[in-house]
Amino acid sequence: MSILMVNDAVDFGMLKEQLQITDGNLASHLSALEKLKYIEITKQFIGKKPNTSYAASAAGKKAFSDHIDALEQLINKSN
Repeated sequence: MSILMVNDAVDFGMLKEQLQITDGNLASHLSALEKLKYIEITKQFIGKKPNTSYAASAAGKKAFSDHIDALEQLINKSN
């Protein structure tokens, strides 16, 4: 989600490269985010090659922001 938060949209290949994980592992994580409606998926063809890109949805952005806020609260309590 952090990659999607700082980019308008990212394709599968770029996510795989940035995260350095297998196709199957990435697909599993993306599927979980899709079920929660945290990401929006766009499928298109670039030339003759299929391309799938992902973007954080409004719900995903809020959930990620809430998560970061909760982490900050934990950090502040431990100081």
